[in-house]
Amino acid sequence: MDHPADDEVLDAVGPRLRALRRDRGITLADLAARTGVSESTLSRLENGQRRPTLELLLPLARVHGVPLDDLVGAPRTGDPRIHLRPIRRFGMTFVPLSRRPGGVHAFKMIIPARSEPLEPALQTHEGFEWLYVLDGRLRLVLGERDLTLPPGEAAEFDTSLPHWLGSADGGAVELLILFGLQGVRAHVRTDPHRSPQAGNHR
Repeated sequence: MDHPADDEVLDAVGPRLRALRRDRGITLADLAARTGVSESTLSRLENGQRRPTLELLLPLARVHGVPLDDLVGAPRTGDPRIHLRPIRRFGMTFVPLSRRPGGVHAFKMIIPARSEPLEPALQTHEGFEWLYVLDGRLRLVLGERDLTLPPGEAAEFDTSLPHWLGSADGGAVELLILFGLQGVRAHVRTDPHRSPQAGNHR
């Protein structure tokens, strides 16, 4: 027999999944394609008409890039790890992965899927940025260069150059970012005879 507290936890999963999906800018159809779970099942799960199971929650946690505990709202009593909360900015989600002041800051960045592409709005600021594409196809506009980076590719550049990050094909993009202020930079050494340059690196 289920405990009443367990029922409350399970009842909260649907609204939490719906809020997370909308926050990511993902449609039910997109989510179904990426998880292999039918659109109708996802809809019933969000509406509380389908009981959440581990088989359903695991692919959702993977696609959204969150721990399984976050989907079910499990308490973290005794967990010594620091759990950092996502930040929404410029229509994108940033998950801080480091908290130390100064030096290089690490983020996971999620660009939501869009039905219509955005026009690049280039910006500049002090610092140096290194990025690595985890999933999706990233469009990086850097000055007069317009690059497309698939999963597994990286780039580094001085952020005083006009730049913009977005989706190359309208799909969601996930990437890791290392950002340093005042000339602090991260280097990727792929060839001992080649110096890192701003742009695209394998």
